[in-house]
Amino acid sequence: MIPMHDIKAIRDNPAAFDAGLKRRGLAPLSAAVLAIDEERRALLQSLQEAQGRRNDLSKQVGEAMKAGDKAKAEAIKSEVAALKDRISSGEESERVLTQRVNDALAVIPNLPLDEVSDGADESGNVEVRRWGEKPTFNYAPKQHFELGEKLGQMDFEVAARMSGARFVVMKKQLARLERAIAQLMLDIQTDKNGYTEHYVPFMVNDSAMFGTGQLPKFGEDLFKTTDGRWLIPTAEVSLTNTVRESILEEASLPLRLTAYTPCFRAEAGAAGRDTRGMIRQHQFSKVELVSITTPEQSREELERMTGCAESVLQALGLHYRVMRLCTGDMGFGSRMTYDLEVWLPGQNAFREISSCSVCGDFQARRMDARYRPTDGKGTRFVHTLNGSGLAVGRTLVAVLENYQNPDCSITIPEALRPYMGGKERITA
Repeated sequence: MIPMHDIKAIRDNPAAFDAGLKRRGLAPLSAAVLAIDEERRALLQSLQEAQGRRNDLSKQVGEAMKAGDKAKAEAIKSEVAALKDRISSGEESERVLTQRVNDALAVIPNLPLDEVSDGADESGNVEVRRWGEKPTFNYAPKQHFELGEKLGQMDFEVAARMSGARFVVMKKQLARLERAIAQLMLDIQTDKNGYTEHYVPFMVNDSAMFGTGQLPKFGEDLFKTTDGRWLIPTAEVSLTNTVRESILEEASLPLRLTAYTPCFRAEAGAAGRDTRGMIRQHQFSKVELVSITTPEQSREELERMTGCAESVLQALGLHYRVMRLCTGDMGFGSRMTYDLEVWLPGQNAFREISSCSVCGDFQARRMDARYRPTDGKGTRFVHTLNGSGLAVGRTLVAVLENYQNPDCSITIPEALRPYMGGKERITA
């Protein structure tokens, strides 16, 4: 198995590795990891020497037999047998040590890029830009769940009776609006932004979850089936794993993939947060964006991907801001992340609607995803990126709150009207 972090890079510059972890709020870990690795490397050296000795002795057996020295041949055979046992035992010990190194590295987050600001939590995030203007109301704007319930097309009580908290039932024009938003997003990302649409599994195995960094650290945030598969928390898992254990040609990169899927999250750490409404649900829909690039392309691709996600908000005329996350607020596998936060008048606040992240070779190492450079010299790990283009439910929330009218009807944004049969307004 390939280490999640480059063990050679840690060995060559442990101080830089620990400095990156410190920016993430973690204690130095290089010494502990390298101590296991050094023991493993010493054992490998010993095994190589033992194997060389065994090969030499095997030749001597034949020479002793030719010389008629049976006693010497038997003595050498005895030593060869002892070396065989020692090598077999050593190989098992080496596998254990390798697993210990990999287990230690598997729960260490990715290291931030230099341009990411240091910070302990979201208060350290940096605003990069804003787009559009806040809508004005001559009355107190309602929240989306108030509007949905007034329309008689959004029901949390019915959902709770069949599924518990953090689910919703929508019907009539709100159900169609959810579908329309997803279709608009897919059309923008495929027709205008060059992403290739995929239909992907909604259930995956342990290896797929490990590959994108959900396992082993975040198992409690996931839903598991009775046969040991996992429900995807995002299509990032399925899309990124399409290149696992493969070698791509450099000329084929970048790959830009998209999929519209349901997503499932246990929200284990969200007790008491956003308990009303659709902001934080166990089941929601999302249009996901994934890029597979060379190392040289990945930083620029992050800017492009973020712009692709922004293009949906601009098509819908929704006011938003772009935030660059600090080290303490970034995801586990990210080297740098932009959050798009849309304005919600009912909450009088900006709320996250997309995260776009560059992961470097962090996921590629876990998946063994490589490419062959055009010069044909060996292979290199690809770089991976992922982003929401966008979260469909939260976009529906934003449309309801920004386009509400005093009578609780909803004006349908012009970009969505072709998907709504030309309808201009949703009414009770």
